[in-house]
Amino acid sequence: MGKTMMTRRGAMIGAVIGVLAVSGCSAVYTNHGYIPSDEDLAQIEVGVSTREDVGTAIGRPSSSGILEGSGWYYVGSRWKQFGARAPQEVDRQVVAVSFDDKGKVENVERFGLENGQVVVLSRRVTETSIKGVGFLRQFLGSFGRVDAAQILKR
Repeated sequence: MGKTMMTRRGAMIGAVIGVLAVSGCSAVYTNHGYIPSDEDLAQIEVGVSTREDVGTAIGRPSSSGILEGSGWYYVGSRWKQFGARAPQEVDRQVVAVSFDDKGKVENVERFGLENGQVVVLSRRVTETSIKGVGFLRQFLGSFGRVDAAQILKR
């Protein structure tokens, strides 16, 4: 009976170690940031809602545009960590709410990140396009416009 008891105990210990090893290697998902739901965004009317209305409906964002009155941005991401590996971002969404000069909602857009490329998931189109041109876009856009002969004449 002693040998049977040892065999059962060994099998039990092996099973516990196996369960712990498998559970230790399962993926752990964490969410960072805040993205308003489509139902919350439906409360916002383009051309009618104000900054205060947006703040009441979906809350104030943690970040906003550099230009005064340019917009509010809500960013959320989902990360996956598997065992001892570095965390990996599996999903990212950005909701951009832009305002006109009078503080009324001008546009509401939802962007996603797929394969390292920004993808528009939804957009409410208005008459005007995106305001302002960023420094990087201006800098990269100036290549090809400058002629070497113009620089040498000076």
